[in-house]
Amino acid sequence: MLTRLTHLVGNSWLRGGLLAIVLSFCGYGLYSEWPQVTAGLARLHWYSVVLSLAATVAGTTCMMLGWRAVLADLGSPLPAAAAARVNFVAGLGKYVPGAVWSFAAQVELGHDLGVPRRRSVASFVISIALLIGAGLGVAAAALPLASPGMARHYLWVLAALPLIAVGLWPPVFGTVVDRGLRLARRAPLERRPSWRGLAYAIAWNVLGWLLLGIQVWLLMTGMTGRNGYLLLATGGYALAFAVGLLLVIFPSGVGARELILIAALSPVMPHGTAVAVALVTRLLTTVSDLLLGAVGLALRRGAAGSGTTAAAATSPYAGTSKSSAGSSS
Repeated sequence: MLTRLTHLVGNSWLRGGLLAIVLSFCGYGLYSEWPQVTAGLARLHWYSVVLSLAATVAGTTCMMLGWRAVLADLGSPLPAAAAARVNFVAGLGKYVPGAVWSFAAQVELGHDLGVPRRRSVASFVISIALLIGAGLGVAAAALPLASPGMARHYLWVLAALPLIAVGLWPPVFGTVVDRGLRLARRAPLERRPSWRGLAYAIAWNVLGWLLLGIQVWLLMTGMTGRNGYLLLATGGYALAFAVGLLLVIFPSGVGARELILIAALSPVMPHGTAVAVALVTRLLTTVSDLLLGAVGLALRRGAAGSGTTAAAATSPYAGTSKSSAGSSS
């Protein structure tokens, strides 16, 4: 059953067909609401866009630091710059057709820095699970507080919160990870996720969701002129992004994320304005990924240029060689 499901998810024809259907609905919605969309975009000031982009970059960086915390907890700590060049460059892979390029790139780039592939695979899976769990948790906490009337629309998110908490409990989480590795015919991890490591990773992810919520809130404020709805923006975007990640058949959640975000924002603003917010959010997210990918590539070139020096500095025999030279002289 699992093999059949994996085959369906990886089927390029099925993925392309579903994506075409979703984008068709999105295109029709954009066409029908175009006057409201253009009106919302016309009210958007440049500084709102710049601040929103800054919040997006900061939120994505927090997500990277969450993955770095997981990797360190599993036994492969990386400097922040090294983690950035692995994560940000690998993130560009999600824009390449196919389901595994980002995942494969992160594993191989980590292996170049001495991280065992099995540990990279586990850190990737764990960080995605934490990202989704934290996102659904933020949505479950924020959306009912945004408006009491909205609680009934998101009861399924509230119902999922206890399951999320149990699933992220380290003993349970560690057992699930080991079981998954066995199913993949891999040896169990040398170290299981710890309370401390998961707490650090979850804290970084929650901070990332808050910053990404600020991104949406700034756009909402710029288009409507109203300063409220920060909780709605945060919860709505966290819900849309987390569910988009679960729908792995859509590359980078394209279409699905926008539809969910529009549905979350529509009760408090014209539908066309919500469409405009979703479109600009997607654009800024893509620009942020490209900027951070460029930073990662620049860091890789810098590391390659100083590779010989770094290798000598980090060699376990460097100190011995110097001391031996000193004694022989």
